[in-house]
Amino acid sequence: MKRSVLPSSTRGMINPSSLFRQLDTLPSHDIAAFRASYFQPQLPVILPRGQFDHLPAIQKWFSAPSSSTSGSSALPSTNSLNYAYLEKYNSCSVPLEITSSHDPASPKTATFQRLHAPLDLFLRWTKTTTSLDAAAAADDDDDDDERNPLSMRLYVAQCQLLDLPPALRADFPTPSLVSETGKGDVYDTNIWMGIPPTYTPLHRDPNPNLFVQMAGRKIVRLYAPDSGLAVFQRVRETILLRQQQQQQEEEEEEVNVNRIVVGDAKFRGEEMMQGLEKELLEKAVWGDGTEGRLYGECKGGNGGIMEGFEAHLNAGDGMFIPMGWWHSIIGVGKGITASVRFSPFPLRLSTAVNIHDLYSQRYLYKLLQSADCYPN
Repeated sequence: MKRSVLPSSTRGMINPSSLFRQLDTLPSHDIAAFRASYFQPQLPVILPRGQFDHLPAIQKWFSAPSSSTSGSSALPSTNSLNYAYLEKYNSCSVPLEITSSHDPASPKTATFQRLHAPLDLFLRWTKTTTSLDAAAAADDDDDDDERNPLSMRLYVAQCQLLDLPPALRADFPTPSLVSETGKGDVYDTNIWMGIPPTYTPLHRDPNPNLFVQMAGRKIVRLYAPDSGLAVFQRVRETILLRQQQQQQEEEEEEVNVNRIVVGDAKFRGEEMMQGLEKELLEKAVWGDGTEGRLYGECKGGNGGIMEGFEAHLNAGDGMFIPMGWWHSIIGVGKGITASVRFSPFPLRLSTAVNIHDLYSQRYLYKLLQSADCYPN
């Protein structure tokens, strides 16, 4: 699932919360210990720091100053894309999520769209955006929260490895942790790339997966299956109750709020990326705890704020996310943030519009120019 502009209500909320315990980190690369203590009981864990530093994609797709401390607990240097390498594959199609707003300071005005487009579109956008970031940083190094005041943002989200050219696919060999754990099969690998702040709403995957940070920094918050389901259900209940209040003067069929369909939460559904559901999911996970009182609207009164786990990942770090565990992810810092997920089951988004035809490409480029994302 990443992604759009991180709304202002999450700014200042990325420090560890008392509601989220720091996730354990494996002290060694002992696969047998990982299998017995985490994989078989399906418990999340951060893998030894820097375990994936030598992943070919990390070495080839990104560049960083020589002083970078990737894979450590210290904050890494800013990563950037290796344009000389990636521009060889400009024409390959990638799934993009586009968030646009006439007023970037107000997330409620944002619109969301998912489509397929040439990689060239994303590369050109990142060049322009990072240049604007550098100029803004030169003006005020202390005002990180107000960076990227762009009216349009792009995010490569859930890009399937099988859809990329063979040369790029070769940069993602199956990690030994996967090949030597369980059945060792990887049926699907997905890539995410963007410029912070990025945001993926609370969701669950139908399979266990290995999540590897390739560039930049991300923070992951997780809930156990039952706890995450309770959070998600309360959000849906709140939405239904608010809709009932708005329509109380009309005759409506009775809605049973105890029967919440949660299947859509396995994917990056568009309802999770914009509007009221996005706002409430964000507050539930990334709020300061007092936001949980929002759910006093629902049956049960005090909202029953749930406890969870938190993981901070730098480039080269990885973590195991078990099947059914709910999680939300934010990309923080500067430069490029990118990650890859190795999964045992295929997930494919079918809602994206393919704009690989020439007319649509020209239209979108003009749209980005009009939003001051590209120079004319």
